Order: sequence, then C-alpha cells, then structure tokens
Amino acid sequence: MDWKVLTTVEQLDDIKTASFQQPQVIFKHSTSCSISSVAKNRLDKATIPTRIDFYYLDLIKYRPVSSAIAEVFQVHHESPQVLVIKNGECIYDESHYGISLDEILEQAALPA
Repeated sequence: MDWKVLTTVEQLDDIKTASFQQPQVIFKHSTSCSISSVAKNRLDKATIPTRIDFYYLDLIKYRPVSSAIAEVFQVHHESPQVLVIKNGECIYDESHYGISLDEILEQAALPA
C-alpha cells in the first residue's frame, strides 16, 4: 500500500477536487485500537490499482482533521473507518471489521 498521509484540514479540499478525476479513499486509523490495526494490516498487504488514491489519517494525532472529515463528507465518525470519495462526495463509508478492499474497489467503480 502506498499511503498518502493526511495531516491537515486543507488537504480535504485537494481530495474533493481530485475525486472528480479518480476515486479517493480515506482510512481513519486509531493507533490505540486493535480492530483498527487489523483493518490497516489487511489494507497494507493489498495490491492497489493505480487509479485510486489512498489517504491514511492517524486520527489520534490529527483529531481536528478527523472531525473535519465527518463534517465535510457528512458521515458519522467511527474508528477505524474508510470513506470512498467520488465527484466531491462520500459515496461509501464502512467501519471496523466491515472494511474490505474488495468492497472499497467495488464501490469506487460505481458510475458517478
């Protein structure tokens, strides 16, 4: 997995803009949660298509960014959580053991 690190609220505008060209995925990771570690390890081992950008957020270290994600993309905060962003909107979010690369890729391929 080639993560792009998400550390600022300003990056959310870049993610929204880029999502009009290709899907963007945000993975909100809690470094103190074993379920989050399991989800991240599964994603780390995966081979990701080049047509999708994956962002990693350490939500403990960057809590304001995590709060902004919930507000900007109108999702309920969970941890761990994955969001798929297309055309400036969150089209899919999942949490805990429901996080699956196959499901992420399936959702990202939906027509806009």
